[in-house]
Amino acid sequence: MLQVTFLRQHTLLVKEKLAIKNFSNPELVDEVIALDDQRKQFTFQYDELQGQVNRMSKEIGMLMAKGEKEAAECKKSEVADLKAGLQPITEQLAATEKLLQEVLVKLPNVPSDLVPAGKTPEDNLTIKEQGSVPDLPSGAMPHWDLIKKYDIVDFETGVKLTGSGFPVYKGKGAKLQRALISYFLDYNTSAGYTEFIPPYMVNEASAYGTGQLPDKEGQMYYMPADNFYLIPTAEVPVTNIYRDEIVKESDLPIQMTAYTPCFRREAGSFGSDVRGLNRVHQFDKVEIVQLVHPDKSYQVLDEMVAHVEKLLQSLGLKYRILRLCGGDMSFASALTYDFEVWSAAQKKWLECSSVSNFEAFQTNRMKIRFKDTNGKSQLLHSLNGSSLALPRIMAALLENNQTENGILIPEVLQSYFGSSMI
Repeated sequence: MLQVTFLRQHTLLVKEKLAIKNFSNPELVDEVIALDDQRKQFTFQYDELQGQVNRMSKEIGMLMAKGEKEAAECKKSEVADLKAGLQPITEQLAATEKLLQEVLVKLPNVPSDLVPAGKTPEDNLTIKEQGSVPDLPSGAMPHWDLIKKYDIVDFETGVKLTGSGFPVYKGKGAKLQRALISYFLDYNTSAGYTEFIPPYMVNEASAYGTGQLPDKEGQMYYMPADNFYLIPTAEVPVTNIYRDEIVKESDLPIQMTAYTPCFRREAGSFGSDVRGLNRVHQFDKVEIVQLVHPDKSYQVLDEMVAHVEKLLQSLGLKYRILRLCGGDMSFASALTYDFEVWSAAQKKWLECSSVSNFEAFQTNRMKIRFKDTNGKSQLLHSLNGSSLALPRIMAALLENNQTENGILIPEVLQSYFGSSMI
């Protein structure tokens, strides 16, 4: 959530920046400022009237002490009238503050100066591309055929158990999933991240805190009986661990990692883009989250991008790094880098990670602060990244490493998997 003081001080700049995100309602910025003006007016009226009540109440006490009861009773009548006038102002102030909040949360985060203009993924900027295209054997298959050949993922049973987009991993497919999760977590914890196992359901306050609400209601699975949401990513519960807390500056940066299943209702429509593991409703992901000093968040963003890059390099996959354009960024992000791996059999790029700096957008919603050296409370900056999302990594590993004799397992995974080949 943007801060009203920032909107007041940089009104034109905010509108220009939101245009880069292709935000269609820049007039909401003016509406926020107008509502804040009303809030200030009602607050002033309330304070003025309450001040009169306080002064007259003291006068009543003095009159009573002097034995001037008649004058005191007269003043009491005046105070009663003043207090009656406080009620409508209180109601108007509460209604204005509520409306201000409702409008404010509709504004997305302001993009960084590094964000390129653009409307679609085709406008994203390729920062780096590395690795070689594997030389596949004749008759190479896409992963949705490989998983049937080796009987490692069962989509049909998933449909029977739940519905489309809920795969069942079995045998060596389940073992490969477990190997990837363990390796990713070990890689992250060795870099200083503390591992968490958070709840897989969150309340409304948690979903609001990271920006899923009110922007992404339709993308999350909702349980109305409890007012809980199944998490779309570990980012939601993990970042909220520090909601409404003031941390010590000496404890920064706070580095957290977690493996969770993730649940997303939007799994696409038809075609190769959503076949097999390309897009599913439930998938596994290992996440990294950092809470950092605001002066260091872009340095940390670069470090997190390098961290994910080395992880992909260790798997031997061809990859590229994209800086997302304004139109392809999330509601809450100030700057996002996407990682994509090359799918040799499909001959296309598959997104496997996003690393984002949210600056103070999330922490303002969650009131995550620290005290600086002067004892003043400041908002931290939050960042998160996939390290990594498993379905498309698994798809790329299966396709890129297929041979006539089976599927080769990357060396870094062999001790976790217990074998060098499927």
